[in-house]
Order: sequence, then structure tokens, then C-alpha cells
Amino acid sequence: MTLALPRPAVTLPVGTFADRRHLRRLGLRKPVPFARLLGVVLLLVAWAGAVEFGLLDERKLSAPWTVVQTGWELFRDGTLVENVGASLSRALVGLAIGIVVGTVLALIAGLSRLGESLVDGPLQVKRAVPSLGLIPLLILWLGIGETFKIAVIALGVIVTMYMQFHASLIAIDKRFVELAEVQGVSRSEFLRRVVIPGSLPGFFLGLRLSVTNSWLLLIVVESVNAIDGLGKMMSSAQNYGQADVILVGLVIYGIFGLSSDAGIRLLERKVLSWRRTIAN
Repeated sequence: MTLALPRPAVTLPVGTFADRRHLRRLGLRKPVPFARLLGVVLLLVAWAGAVEFGLLDERKLSAPWTVVQTGWELFRDGTLVENVGASLSRALVGLAIGIVVGTVLALIAGLSRLGESLVDGPLQVKRAVPSLGLIPLLILWLGIGETFKIAVIALGVIVTMYMQFHASLIAIDKRFVELAEVQGVSRSEFLRRVVIPGSLPGFFLGLRLSVTNSWLLLIVVESVNAIDGLGKMMSSAQNYGQADVILVGLVIYGIFGLSSDAGIRLLERKVLSWRRTIAN
């Protein structure tokens, strides 16, 4: 009597027609450049059409071409350049401080039980207290100058960066730990070859969220007795009913947000090119 052995599964090499068709069904084809801008373009078209056909009051929501004209005028007289420079300076300094401190705290808490006991509790408490809720206390301590504004941004970024990076550090598959013990791999080599590379996706996610958070906090802090910045420009425009100037500020915030996120995505793809992932 003979036994019927199961036929081996046929695997298709990557790049074949059937493989590409399968990827199309799963939505995993190579991303199209600038595809994420399609929704933005459609939104602009709908906005322009609504204003053109009188569906929107231009006194409350200026037309796109009016916003472009106003932005050009503000650029020519130097107002826009001055305010953008002030906003970028605050955001970048606060972001840099927050990323460095948040990353260091995540490493301390993620790589040491003692460090986690000392660091994680206070950071969880801070996470439960919104950064904006600390503004009255920070004004009392630091005044209403640049230090206060940078501190608010940095505090928000620290928590965001810590939470994402720390979570990825402690989520390393325990099977890798057991394998390292069996192979006799030293702790330093295990951290360098397994833990740090494996936690990089969480680091980049924290980086993206931190950048977004810094722009959101920037708008708030610049409305607190600031003498320059996009937030101040928009607050002053509100007092005079200048919807076009407010929209110019919002458009610039949006450009900064999209471009910074795209830059981090590009860096992530370069650094994590060894990972086969469907996230991008």
C-alpha cells in the first residue's frame, strides 16, 4: 500500500503577474507619489466651487484666490516672513528639547526595571494632565516670554515621544529574549541588534505625533500675549474680522504639518528599508 503525500504548495516569485494581481486585491501595491494630496486638492476644489456659486459667505470664509492674494501681500511687506520665522523658531526649539528628553526617558524606563519604576509613574501622571492645563502655573513660574512658550511645546512633545517609544521598547517579542539567552548573546549586543532596531517603528511614530503636537501647541501659546508669530497674526486678524488673514495662517500651519510629516515618512522608509511592511 502506498501513501499519498500532499502536494507541495506552489509559491509564486515576487513580481509575477499573479503576485501583482494578488497585491492589487489586498491594496498593497507600491504607493503612488503625492497620492495623499488628492484629498486636499478635492477639498480646495469644493471650497472654491462653494464660494463661486454663493454657497459660502466670503466675509466668513474667503475664497482660495483671495487667500493667495492676501498671503502674497503679507509676504511682500515682510509681515508673513517675520511671523513665520518667529513661529518656526519656537516650534523647532521646543520640538528638539521634547524629542531628546522624551527619547532619553523612554530608554531609561524601557531598558531598566529601576528606571521604569522611577520614570513611568510621573510621565503617566503628566499624560493625564493636559499641557494646556499647566499654562497658568507655567506663566507663574516662567512669565509670558519665550521660555514659557518653548516649555509648553516641549512638555507636550516629551509625553508623546515617551509613550510611543517606551511602548515599542517593552513590546519586543519574548521569543527573541529566549533565543538570545540560548545563544549566549551579551546584553549590550542584544540591545544593539534586537531591541533598538525592533523599537525604531515606535520611535518614528512618536516622532510624527510629536511634530503634529508641536504645531498644535504652538497655535495656543502664541495666542497668550505674544508679540509675533502666526498665532498672534491670526488673533489680531480675528479682532478686525479678517478671515483671509486667518486662513493664510491656517494654510501655512497645514503646509508645515504636511511637509514635516512627509519628511519623517521619507526618513523612516530610508532607515527601515530592511523591513517588509504594509504600513507605508
